[in-house]
Amino acid sequence: MDDEKIMDAEEQAGDEFETNIRPQSLREYVGQEEITSNLKVFIEASKIRNESLDHVLLYGPPGLGKTTLAHIIANELGVNIKTASGPSIEKSGDLAAILSTLEPGDVLFIDEIHRMPKFIEEILYPAMEDFEMDLVLNSDGKSRNIKIDLPPFTLVGATTRAGDISAPLRDRFGIVSKLQYYSEEELCKIVNRTSRVLNMPIEMDAARLIAKRCRKTPRIANRLFKRVRDFALVEGYEKITLELADNSLKRLKVDEYGLDSVDLEYLTSLITKFNGGPVGVETIATSIGEEVSTIEDVVEPFLLQEGFIKRTPRGRMACEKAYDHLKIDHMGSLF
Repeated sequence: MDDEKIMDAEEQAGDEFETNIRPQSLREYVGQEEITSNLKVFIEASKIRNESLDHVLLYGPPGLGKTTLAHIIANELGVNIKTASGPSIEKSGDLAAILSTLEPGDVLFIDEIHRMPKFIEEILYPAMEDFEMDLVLNSDGKSRNIKIDLPPFTLVGATTRAGDISAPLRDRFGIVSKLQYYSEEELCKIVNRTSRVLNMPIEMDAARLIAKRCRKTPRIANRLFKRVRDFALVEGYEKITLELADNSLKRLKVDEYGLDSVDLEYLTSLITKFNGGPVGVETIATSIGEEVSTIEDVVEPFLLQEGFIKRTPRGRMACEKAYDHLKIDHMGSLF
């Protein structure tokens, strides 16, 4: 079996795991209380009017529950959900194929919507506003326009980069919500819920430890729980104890702040190779062998939130907290 097939199998297993533990209703959903309470009102109002829900844009760092909320919206509306990814919609025919399968009131979820080609966006405008799509067909050297009527539907777009979405597309979303990082208490509830769903008991102190080290992100909390569960099963534990969780997280190289090897490599490189900055993100990415998009979307949001780094017009700079955490003397910048 080649590497690509192995990766596909791992990704499918991960997707199945996420699906199994994903809450199915707003009542089950933990956190983002302002967003969920407002969505409950908007969904109920759309049902009373017997109209499709306004289009919804969800944005924020990865792993905070955007995909889960999209599925919950469909469940609460009692309709089907069709999913697509922005980069996968490359031609107008791709979009037409997706839209043509929608039933009245259905939810179309487009993840990474900021990565959709601009000309696809322009085709999407009339679909969102007037529920119709204009296509240009070329045959025998002649072009002709075809107008396709669409059933009323709700587009739910998710993005980690709201700033990369064009203003005309952003303005067509009636509901725009930013997901925030989770509190330790909320994450503790999520870990306990996951332990019940997966039938692996966990001590409260152990759940609290995982909640403290998951970068305030539910997806990472569930991922860490899954890995700790593996250690418990192999070592013969019937429940996850504090000692087991602590030892497992050490073996996974997740420290007390939730920083992993990539985060620490980023901070170490920024301080030791570039004297704490300022330095461009492309230079840092090259120095640690990571993609710029991974640095900007996955690594930096949490480091910024927690005060380890700051962005300046001249580039990234390490903060005092980063020096203290890595136990490196701060001798001042050379710049």
